[in-house]
Amino acid sequence: MTLAQLRAFAAAASTGSFTAAAAELGLSQASVSELIRRLEDEYRLQLFIRGPRRLNLTAAGRALLPFAEQSVSAAESGSEAVRALRALRGGVATFGVLRNADYYLLADLAQEFHTRYPRVRIRLVGLNSVEVGAAVVAGELEAGLVVLPIDDDGLSVEPLLRDEVVYVSADPDRCSRPATIQDLSHAPLILYDAHYGWADPTRRQVADRARIQGVVLEPIIEVEYVEAALRLAAAGVGDTFISRAVAASPACPASLACAPFEPPLYDTIALVTRTNTVLSPATHAIAGLAKQTLLRQHLDTAHHL
Repeated sequence: MTLAQLRAFAAAASTGSFTAAAAELGLSQASVSELIRRLEDEYRLQLFIRGPRRLNLTAAGRALLPFAEQSVSAAESGSEAVRALRALRGGVATFGVLRNADYYLLADLAQEFHTRYPRVRIRLVGLNSVEVGAAVVAGELEAGLVVLPIDDDGLSVEPLLRDEVVYVSADPDRCSRPATIQDLSHAPLILYDAHYGWADPTRRQVADRARIQGVVLEPIIEVEYVEAALRLAAAGVGDTFISRAVAASPACPASLACAPFEPPLYDTIALVTRTNTVLSPATHAIAGLAKQTLLRQHLDTAHHL
């Protein structure tokens, strides 16, 4: 039993003739007759009584008809759903974004996408880059933005831009010259992203430098969010390091001083997708818009790769 056979059977039942069914389906009358004949032969049951003026359903035909109509309707609905996705008239765009996405002006991403594609639902998932990468590999997300480095097994990585990481302190003397890893080892450090700790990409870069130079870094306080770290730093409790995007935002207290690292340290923001996977139209569209947003609105503070 094939969908073509069921479609021919349902059309013949509704129109009452093979000729009318053929016209409705865009087939020849012989093709419709052959499809139904094969269906009858398969089950060794007659589905129609061929009357002189109209086809009449047999008991077997009446039993089959509702299921044939459901199958044809489901197939047509599925086809329409796929066409709607291709035309971005439906579906869900699920995309992983940086947990600090607002600092890269990605808060407007949902609004702009909705304006362009109002029938597509949007699900923006804000996670640490480690979680975004893992979710893409697992198929829970189709794509997302991350800060490198992350474990990239199973991922295609497209670097988009770099944002400098700076040392921040309420004591201007500590920011009077570029900060070194040795400076960090003596400073009262307040670090955010406590859940992931040194697995966080920015902290991971700092840890790698410390390991190479044989330096031990031990924060006095770890918090989850950068805003909390900045409030503590502004109160003089300790120092931290943040991206230029955060330093340039209203969330960064004006009383804090900033200094670059020596050598300079950068967060690299990248788009990740699962290796050898073609994105759905909705996710492809929102990924492209995210890239445009980053590159357009962050030109004044980002160093492009």
